[in-house]
Amino acid sequence: MYVRKTAVLFAVLAVAGSGVGICAQQATPNDIVRRAKIKVAPVYPELARKMNITGTVKVQVVVAPNGSVKDAKVIGGHPLLATAALDAVKKWKFEPASAESSGVVEIKFEPQ
Repeated sequence: MYVRKTAVLFAVLAVAGSGVGICAQQATPNDIVRRAKIKVAPVYPELARKMNITGTVKVQVVVAPNGSVKDAKVIGGHPLLATAALDAVKKWKFEPASAESSGVVEIKFEPQ
């Protein structure tokens, strides 16, 4: 049963599109409320591309008042994709605010 669900998931993701994208979904309590002004796209790891690995990596971010990412850690996703997502999110710039904020961003990886 698990193998079948995984196969269906991969098929849906393959049809859905190509490239590496930044997932924009409805806000949940963990989503960051500050808008990202600069989003650096992750580099798709060559090994993951060769193995046709797709998926979404969730990254918990802490954003400083000036908009820079103060801290980031992976909280979910494929290990081969995690480092690329983390490296990219650390380069993001958010809108300035009066206080530090935190939330979760999702990076979606799909082969081209």
